[in-house]
Amino acid sequence: MKQNHLLLAGFALAIGLTACSGNDSSTTTTSADSSSTATDSNGATNMSNDSSTMSSGANTGAATSSANKPPLGKADSTFVMKAAMGGMMEVEAGKIAQQNAQSDRVKAFGSMMVNDHTNANNELMALAQGRGLTVPTTLPADMQKHLDAMRDMKGKAFDSHYMGMMLNDHKKDVGEFEKESTSGQDDELKSWAGKTLPTLKTHLDSAQALNKARM
Repeated sequence: MKQNHLLLAGFALAIGLTACSGNDSSTTTTSADSSSTATDSNGATNMSNDSSTMSSGANTGAATSSANKPPLGKADSTFVMKAAMGGMMEVEAGKIAQQNAQSDRVKAFGSMMVNDHTNANNELMALAQGRGLTVPTTLPADMQKHLDAMRDMKGKAFDSHYMGMMLNDHKKDVGEFEKESTSGQDDELKSWAGKTLPTLKTHLDSAQALNKARM
């Protein structure tokens, strides 16, 4: 009997030791897994932070590049203001021509003025804003008064006045744009003036042809 009791006691002790050993291993494994997960999580967070920092740096660089454009000098700024107001005048007068002109050719010329000068004005405004220069969006009083008087003109009287005005204006425009495209101090503005110049010369040629046709 004693021998049997000793055998049972030894068997129970062996089972207990095995159970304790299994629990310790499980705890160690779980702790290691938890530590690994924490490491992965931190690594992912760090990568995310790095990516965010890089993105922020790229955006800052783009903003700095845009802000680094030098302001326009006095002569270039004066040219921009005159070109902007002249362009607005051409657009508004062209709109009136589409309504008040008698000749279909004069109406078509007015439509060309609206389209071409609207595009040129938008480009010039974007260029000026990139240099911190505010371009006026309304005409000065004398130009507005001239437009108001043109609205009261009709038929041949309007055609004669409008085309004479367009001939004189575009002669001046071509001269000023030629000067800016060769003597301007700002490369971007010089390029824009040179690109716009052929369109103004086309306008001048058309105005000359229409004025001769009415003689």
